Amino acid sequence: MQTLTRTITNPLIKDEVTFLKTSAETRGAYTLVEVKLAPGGGVPLHYHNSYRETFACVAGELSIQCQKDVVRLQSGQSAVAEANTLHRFFNQSPEPCRFLCRIEPGNPGFEQLLQINYGLARDGKTNAKGMPKGLLNLAYVLSLGETRLPGLLSVLGAFFKILARRAVKKGIAAQLQQQYVRF
Repeated sequence: MQTLTRTITNPLIKDEVTFLKTSAETRGAYTLVEVKLAPGGGVPLHYHNSYRETFACVAGELSIQCQKDVVRLQSGQSAVAEANTLHRFFNQSPEPCRFLCRIEPGNPGFEQLLQINYGLARDGKTNAKGMPKGLLNLAYVLSLGETRLPGLLSVLGAFFKILARRAVKKGIAAQLQQQYVRF
């Protein structure tokens, strides 16, 4: 019997995510992932409207930016990005780091966002910053995890909602789900 791996990798942002607990497994209370992040890896500034993220460094050093403040977490330290707080995580040390990220409440869309976006990155279907190529793909992926981006992209929020609905109507969403979502 083949076992289903719950680890996904993204070659662009240089990380590996293992799903320890999904929203379904915690009855919606939380999603818990372990992330291994290479030096120089990380994600751009963003925020989520309906859930908070708690980052707990397990090994190495993890940098967290919330609004304009940057903290460098060592093993055993944690930081929280509340809902609607602009944040990012990144590794500015010369060594890999490992951390836990707890999303509360759990969010199945966030879990799907990671699986789809990492699959697109592995297949060369994202730009150099890891954003899906094609506006319909981008809009749908962002809508899954209720992810909002600052700057010009934030102004386009309503437009992205329309595009996400179009991705569903055109079958693009179903195709992405079928191709990349495994659990």
